[in-house]
Amino acid sequence: MASLKEVKTRINSVKSTRKITSAMKMVASAKLHKAQGAIENMLPYQKKLNKILTNFLSADLPIESPYVQEREVKRVAIVVFSSNTSLCGAFNANVIKMMMQTIGEFRTLGQDNILIFPVGKKVDEAAKRMGFKPQEVSPTLSDKPTYQEAAELAHRLMDMYVAGEVDRVEIIYHHFKSMGIQILLRETYLPINLTNVVGEEDGNKEGNRGKEDIQENEIANDYIIEPNAEELIASLIPTVLSQKIFTAVVDSNASEHAARTLAMQVATDNANELIQDLTKQYNKSRQQAITNELLDIVGGSMK
Repeated sequence: MASLKEVKTRINSVKSTRKITSAMKMVASAKLHKAQGAIENMLPYQKKLNKILTNFLSADLPIESPYVQEREVKRVAIVVFSSNTSLCGAFNANVIKMMMQTIGEFRTLGQDNILIFPVGKKVDEAAKRMGFKPQEVSPTLSDKPTYQEAAELAHRLMDMYVAGEVDRVEIIYHHFKSMGIQILLRETYLPINLTNVVGEEDGNKEGNRGKEDIQENEIANDYIIEPNAEELIASLIPTVLSQKIFTAVVDSNASEHAARTLAMQVATDNANELIQDLTKQYNKSRQQAITNELLDIVGGSMK
């Protein structure tokens, strides 16, 4: 059995750890509150842009865009969103696992034809361990997302796709649904899939849509376009794609803080339970030591 000094040292050590995890939980919770507000304000705007784009591209208009043209996949780009730091549960591990599965599907293309765009240090390190040379992405995009940096990455991907440097672009990120639920998503970014754009509204079923949505869809193609549809689409598509990257990085950022808050809460609870167990062990050992001393005193006096 451990001595009283050893148990007391362990109790103090666990208490110190509890202070750290509790403080990290409070910091992550404060960041989550801010990130949650950002993503909740962003999603309706993103959904409306997607709906407008879908309406125009689905209409019977003589519009041709290089971003909707599918071609044989010979080179693929994978944009993966993770965190820069750890201590957020299985958040990064799940992202890396999904990235490995995606790479496995395109393994026949050859490693040189699979480009990894890591948004976050953790996925960057994982890609290097797998033997890839990650593409350069702003290191601050993961923890301090800005629209300017997200738009730069989006335009870079669009330019590569139009130039034929890549034939497909996929993104992997967490979607923040609630404090305890973050859904890992894998989506095709380019070419634009019209059947998926409509379905991005949190998986709403056809039967769950309101009358207003149905009415909007009924008049979806009845637009007055000025100056012409070609110029509107040429301006709308880059805006939607840039906004998509920014929404994904903000979504991932909120999911990271939620995962870290939950992980630190669990760690704090485990520390409390461990302190209780160690305190009981300490009290039992102390009581046993006192009992032994009393027995020695009584035994000595009887002699």
